Amino acid sequence: MQSHLGPGIGGAVREFYWNWQKQRVTITYEILGEGKPILLLPAFSSVSTRSEMAGLAARLAEKFQVVALDWVGFGDSSRPGFRYRPAVYHAMLKDFVQAVFQEPVVVIAAGHAAGYVMQLAQRSSPPWSWIVLVAPTWRGPLPTAMGEHRWAYNTLRFVVRLPLIGQLLYWLNTLPPFLRWMYQRHVYADPAHITPVLIRDKWRTTQRRGARFASAAFVTGALDPVRKRSEFFNYFQPPLSAPVMMVIGEQTPPKSLEEMEILAHFSGVGIQIYRMPGSLGLHEEYADTLADGILPFLQKYLSKS
Repeated sequence: MQSHLGPGIGGAVREFYWNWQKQRVTITYEILGEGKPILLLPAFSSVSTRSEMAGLAARLAEKFQVVALDWVGFGDSSRPGFRYRPAVYHAMLKDFVQAVFQEPVVVIAAGHAAGYVMQLAQRSSPPWSWIVLVAPTWRGPLPTAMGEHRWAYNTLRFVVRLPLIGQLLYWLNTLPPFLRWMYQRHVYADPAHITPVLIRDKWRTTQRRGARFASAAFVTGALDPVRKRSEFFNYFQPPLSAPVMMVIGEQTPPKSLEEMEILAHFSGVGIQIYRMPGSLGLHEEYADTLADGILPFLQKYLSKS
């Protein structure tokens, strides 16, 4: 069994063995608490790890059994040199849910994980009973900031995959000062919460062998679950297969906030909106506030179960 990067969510660590195109990989996940299950999906990012869900998991585990995973290519899961693309994560999520849960499950998904959750919600037998989307996004950081320049992003991914220059470029973009800048710019709302210990722990998650492959894919938009806003919005039109709550942080960067507010305005009737302090990392920075907002929604689920 491989060594683990950090404390995770404080539960029992398990491993799910998965095959992608005849290559076996290990998906690390963790279970905390007892009761009806909830699946927690961390946001995609260069520092993605299930431990960002620890505060929320601790609160939810008082009433539920919480399951949190590390996406393939991130955290404690295997980080093979795949050509990472949406099909990898669609398949991984579908197979994981089918293997671990015996019935439709509550899912709480942060950031880009929202698109993968909503894509599975379109299936004839959807795996979700209730859905909470936390700061949902559908477009990667570079396309959001700089527009659609796919040829440039393809070139950048190619360069990052090169053995020496690629590792150097990735190393420069994961230095602690850069991570601090990233957190100040669009992850945390309060700079006082960006401590040296936080940045040290985030930096450690970037240092595993093979970490640059999935990270570069996310940053350049290769993991975007859809290509157009309209495709993402179509996931939210009635009839919905499960009740949906969407959480929006009040300090979200302007471009991402605009996307969320448009979705909130034009989505189908029945989607509940919860606004709270925070930015794209609100599920980690303000875990208690998030729990206070979504527990009444989940209590309705318990009452109907």
